[in-house]
Parts: sequence; structure tokens; C-alpha cells
Amino acid sequence: MTSAAAPPDAEQITSISEFSDLRPTDWAYQALTNLVEKYGCVAGYPNGTFRGGQAMTRFEAAALLNACLDRVTEVTDTLKGLMAEFAQEMAVLKGRTDDLEAKAGLQEASQFSTTTKLSGLATLVVGGVSNNPAGERVTFNYDLQLNLDTSFSGKDLLRTVLRAANFDSDRNAFGSGLSTLEIAFQEEGGPDVVGIDKIYYQLPLGQSPIGGQFTATLGGRVGQEDMLALWPTAYPGDTILNVLTLNGAPLAYNKNLGPGLGLWWQDNGWSVSVNYVAGNGADSSQGLFSSTSAGTSTVQLGYGKENWGIAAIYSYVEAGVAVPGATPFITTQIEENDVTTNAFAISGFWQPSKSGWLPSISGGYGINSSSGGDLRTSQSWMVGLQWNDVLAEGNSFGMGVGQPAFASATTNGAASESGVWAWEWWYQWQVSDAISVTPAIFVLNNPEGKQAGGNQVGALIKTSFRF
Repeated sequence: MTSAAAPPDAEQITSISEFSDLRPTDWAYQALTNLVEKYGCVAGYPNGTFRGGQAMTRFEAAALLNACLDRVTEVTDTLKGLMAEFAQEMAVLKGRTDDLEAKAGLQEASQFSTTTKLSGLATLVVGGVSNNPAGERVTFNYDLQLNLDTSFSGKDLLRTVLRAANFDSDRNAFGSGLSTLEIAFQEEGGPDVVGIDKIYYQLPLGQSPIGGQFTATLGGRVGQEDMLALWPTAYPGDTILNVLTLNGAPLAYNKNLGPGLGLWWQDNGWSVSVNYVAGNGADSSQGLFSSTSAGTSTVQLGYGKENWGIAAIYSYVEAGVAVPGATPFITTQIEENDVTTNAFAISGFWQPSKSGWLPSISGGYGINSSSGGDLRTSQSWMVGLQWNDVLAEGNSFGMGVGQPAFASATTNGAASESGVWAWEWWYQWQVSDAISVTPAIFVLNNPEGKQAGGNQVGALIKTSFRF
């Protein structure tokens, strides 16, 4: 009933809850709520009832409709006044909206792909190394990576990495031994040639019967590290020396690259990874599973949370694998001789929840048993520290120290190579979200191992552009 249509004893109400005889289950409850809250044209009886089932005359119905229309007219007039008052602002907003729609349409029409995201990393490095066999020289090198990430379902991933660089062999100042930089991509087709660095497909397989999620990876050119559910370090992988980015175990975490397949399982921090990579698997004369495939078979058990993690790993390293972060003696034994290796390692990290005096700490230790040549056992380890927000927010300082894989026992009883050490110090200045400049120095003690050689000192400035 409206105030105009109500009998003399009716009273105007301001809330539907004032009616004692109305329930939310009544078929007209929502309609009455709207009339009360939006227009205030509903009245009730003094005893707090609405009497919705009571009959009404046509005069009462006309009065009810007239009262509500009067309120609607008031609201409409108010809206018209507001629209006139803010007409200029509304015109500006309409123009901006039209402009945004036009830009969105142009971007959609010219976008690279509806399923593929392109990201890139361009790195410039100028520096040199003392006591370099090729001479004490300073060189200026680059590395360019273009990552194409494609998803067909929103959950899967097809990753294609295009890459080109000019860190070919020993022509750059950092050589190809323990002084090799992490960014120093070795081009199969030669320097300054764009090639396929990686191409692989990852697909979640769903829940396992015991809980957790399975993910499968298959690729014609995939790295061992791409098929591990946990990379157990907080030390940046794009710092300076490659030997100090391998979790203290260069043979177990050898980043073998080639055709491969893998499977990992994850559940509440726990993970198990199993994978196989054949460095020569694309060569028909070598094959994918032959004795000359240069294969690495890996099993990793890990547990990781946001601020810490730990992993144990075992890798069976076949002859011919290009082992990074090892002395020349070990590299020659595995790559050129018929030597196979059982590599074991444990690695982990911890990082503070907030920036301060405490750094993130990463470390690892590896021990290996080889057969088939002069090498018998070898060891390696590393510790990496990183402080965030040093001198300015976003900047960081770090240092790493360790020993690459060195021979601790041989068939001929030769002395251990334990005198081989690697040190590095770096400071990353974050110029912007996309640009960083990293000056660094490093020291290598007896990097030639059994082949003897003086210490090396290197210095460089690395500039990275992310886009």
C-alpha cells in the first residue's frame, strides 16, 4: 500500500523489516524491498503489518501507482540535473573510453599471437682475465635470448628459446674453462648466428592417487635443469662464473642439453623428479639410448618452501657429456675417454623474509665415483651469499666461493687437485625494472688443476636488458 492509497490509520515505513507479517520467502518480498529502499512509497498499518493478502480497490491501486511514479519522476529529475552539471566531465570520460577501445582494437589486430608470449634478455659483457692462455686481453661480448612461451590450454607450456652470442670457444677473454661465465652461450653454428637453444613441451598430468600433481616434459632440445621441480638455491643463476651456479655439484647438476624427457611430482613442498637427457640424441650415428648418446639420467628428491629448501640428487653421467664447472683433467676424462660417473649431491638454501644484515645462504656438496679411465673419485662444493637492497632498494650484493669438481683419487695414485678454488664478488645496480648493471671480480686458484697453471683474476661489467 502507498501513503496515498492507504487508509487513514496507515503509516509510512523506511525498512521492509518493520512489517511483522512479511518473510523473505514471500513471493513479492524482493519487489516490496525495492519499493521501500529505492522510492519509499510503501506504507503499513499501525500494528506493524502489511496485510499483503488483503484485497484492495481499484482506487487504492491507482493511488499506489501514482505515488510511486511521483518518486520515480523526482529521481529522474535529479539524475538529469547531475548529468547536466557533469556533462563536460562525462564527455572527457567518453573520449578517453573511445580512445582506449581504439588502442585495444589496434593492439589486438597487431598482436604477435593470441597464445604466445614473447620475452627477451640481452646481455652485454666487457672485461678480461689475467694470465689468460690466449693473452691478457679485454673483449666486449654479447648474448641475446628470445623466449617464446605458448600455452594451448592455460596450463601447458611449449617453450622455444632462440639464442645468439659471440662467446665462441676461446676467442672471448673468459675462455672455455673454469673462467667461463654463466651467460657465455656456446654457439653450435658459430658466433652471431641465431639458433634454437631449447624447445620443449610441459604438460600437467593431473592428480596422482596418493595426492599431488604430476608434470611431464618432452623436448627435442631440453636442459636437465628444465625438468627438475626444485632448483635448490637462492643464489642468482645469472651472476658471474658458471661453476658457482651449479649448486656445488657440477657433475650432478651438469645441465646436459639435448633430446630428453622427464616427469616430476609435487605435493605440499615435496617433489620427486626423474629425467633423462641425451647430449647426442639428435645424431643418427649416436642415437638416443646408445652407449655414445652422452646421456645423463637424474633422480632428485626435494622439499622447498618460500624461504628455504633442500634437495638430494643422483645423476648417472655417461661418457661424452660436456661437464661444466670441472677441472680440465675431469672434463677430458668424461668427454673424451670412455668414463662413466655416479654423481651424488645435497644442496639447499635459506633466505630471510625481509632485507637486512642477514644474507640469503645457498650451498651444496657433491661427491662422484667414476670408472673406465684414470679418474676414480672427485668432489666439489660451493657457498653463495646475497644481500638485497644494498645501498638502494632493488640493488643487491653477493659473493660466492667453492671448489669445482676436482679429482680426489685416480688409478695411478696421482696427487689430489684439491688446490683448485673459485671466488667471485659482484654488485647489481638495478637501474630500472628492465635494466641492471653488474660490476664484478673473480679469482681462480690453480684453475688448470693437474695440468698446472697460475692463478687467474678476472674483472667485468655486465649490463642486462629484459623485455
